[in-house]
Amino acid sequence: MSGWRRQVRHLNMEEKRVYRSRFGKSLETHTLKIGETDLALCLKPAVYQQAEAGLKNYIIELRTKLQAYIASDNQFASTHQPYQVSDDAPEIAQAMAKAASLAGVGPMAAVAGAFAYYAGEYLRQFSDELIVENGGDIYLVGQTPRLVGVFAGKSPFSDKIAIKIPPRLLPMGVCTSSGTVGHSFSYGIADAAVILAPSPLLADAAATAAGNVVKSDKDVKEAADLAAGIEGVCGALIICGKRMAAWGEIEIEAIS
Repeated sequence: MSGWRRQVRHLNMEEKRVYRSRFGKSLETHTLKIGETDLALCLKPAVYQQAEAGLKNYIIELRTKLQAYIASDNQFASTHQPYQVSDDAPEIAQAMAKAASLAGVGPMAAVAGAFAYYAGEYLRQFSDELIVENGGDIYLVGQTPRLVGVFAGKSPFSDKIAIKIPPRLLPMGVCTSSGTVGHSFSYGIADAAVILAPSPLLADAAATAAGNVVKSDKDVKEAADLAAGIEGVCGALIICGKRMAAWGEIEIEAIS
């Protein structure tokens, strides 16, 4: 699958996903891994068994269509710039390209958010309370307030703060890009560029765009301002070392 990982900048925690143990205790947590798609699925108790087979087939179908399109259009996976897909591109490729264009980045910048979103939308028929996480990118659904912890590498803010997401904002995508954590691509050195948007695809792409701006800790405000200018983004938190900048619907709470 040439290029699949090339622009996946969100936090890559394949080796250690201990944060999954901290998900909402009122929900059951299940996992589904198909190729690079590694999902944590939190939903109401005793319903996942009804959804599992259908969800697996659905994710396989999405991946197959996306793989086929990537094979037919190499630029889709390799470009770091907004890209116009062909009219016969599958829905997921079109959605990725649209979100990425709004953020000014390449389509693969939205791939993790895309699978979080489509998995979540499928599961909504089984559970009206959901947390779907894919490589650190999150899709929240329901009427329950959530705290999303922020991992920011070696920054002193790492694992010390969380973003409060009130029910009025749900459904919500919460996605993170980092230039210092994991093996994924970023032009910047942000420890964490966290973006809130109703669309996880847009949040994922915008996190890349904001993270790319951070060349030093003095650039955190510029990155937050860039995120503020992207249509559909409703919040941004940018961290680099000992500095942070926030904009929009960002309510920070200290955690121990």
